[in-house]
Amino acid sequence: MKQIESMLRERIGLDPKSIGATTIHRNVRLRIRALGLPDLNSYTALLLQSSREWRELTESVVITETWFFRERDAFEAAAQLARPESPPSQPGPIWRVLSLPCSTGEEPYSLAMTLLDAGLTPAQFRIDAIDLSQRALERARRGTYGPNSFRGKQLGYRDRHFRPSRDGYVLDKRVRDCVHFRHGNLIDQKCFPFKAAYDCIFCRNLLIYFDRPTRLSAAQNLAGLLKEDGVLFVGAAELPLVEEHGFESTGIPMAFACRPGHPSPIAPPHGPRRFRTDPLPAAPAARARIESPPAGQPSVKAGQPLASFPGGHERDLALAGRLVESGRLAEATAVCEEFLRRSRTSAQAYYLLGIIKDLAGSADAAEYYRKALYLQPGHYDGLMRMATLAAKTGRPDQARNYRLRARRAKLALLGHP
Repeated sequence: MKQIESMLRERIGLDPKSIGATTIHRNVRLRIRALGLPDLNSYTALLLQSSREWRELTESVVITETWFFRERDAFEAAAQLARPESPPSQPGPIWRVLSLPCSTGEEPYSLAMTLLDAGLTPAQFRIDAIDLSQRALERARRGTYGPNSFRGKQLGYRDRHFRPSRDGYVLDKRVRDCVHFRHGNLIDQKCFPFKAAYDCIFCRNLLIYFDRPTRLSAAQNLAGLLKEDGVLFVGAAELPLVEEHGFESTGIPMAFACRPGHPSPIAPPHGPRRFRTDPLPAAPAARARIESPPAGQPSVKAGQPLASFPGGHERDLALAGRLVESGRLAEATAVCEEFLRRSRTSAQAYYLLGIIKDLAGSADAAEYYRKALYLQPGHYDGLMRMATLAAKTGRPDQARNYRLRARRAKLALLGHP
């Protein structure tokens, strides 16, 4: 089994510990049984000579879970970056985006819908989408999605860009034509002969499955694919990981966006399109949320009883979460602290306080995450945050352990043994 794990690490960059050795072992046993092979040695020999069987194994271990507009703030930020500085009568260069891994297409299609809704025409941008899984790419090209791809309450895009069918919802051809899918692997240099090609790259929730040397190689490849002032969007747990390898946060609230270090000076306003090199502002909608409360939502002050806010106990922490997402950290802190005055057994309240400390750059964040995990050992987000902190502070073994625990917690929530 060690030889198979080494093959997964060398060929696709997968750190077996990130998904759990038992997951790999289970899938290998299932393949051995399906093929009617006598033992592990026979299967290993087949893997070494059969590209088809290698594809079957990688398909079984690659995680393809995704949904439309996952972590929506990143798409809002991308729309702001993409807006051309020149008027439509004087079109600028095509804005190029890469989504990798693109899985079954929800992420790159979300980008296409965002840009179209922002007023860009298909001629003004190009989205390339790459994934290791051929099966995921086939599903993405079909453009038909079931209810699991549509999560949350903001589903207006579904009415605008999809039509219902017997098999689910079919994406409009206009959106599908904006995305160009192909097979590839981030750590395989041969897949990316082009350099400095992209204004924006979405590479989210992939690096957490790599070991440290592979992350370094991946970060170098990503930096090489970005234009000089390009922006990289990563997953919430991955920003500290890429910062270790020379990327710098843009400062866009809740977008988890960064750029390669040593940015160039700001270009003249009438020169070639470039993006800002100082910390980027929030999108107008997000900025409005930070500067003033949404309509009908009161401002929260420290010490103010939560009973004065609509919703009662069940909605207190939901309110705190929305305040964090909006960048209103002082108010979110007030809500969480008032909640904990009534109940010291809320893992979510401690977790949100940890997020607030993290965003403020405080070393106290870990203590709040630990309290959350003491109360709820299977708190997935808390485990992932601790994994990020452990990786950032040079404790890779602890980081792997937290990621394994997080995966087990997630599987338990999904009803898997």
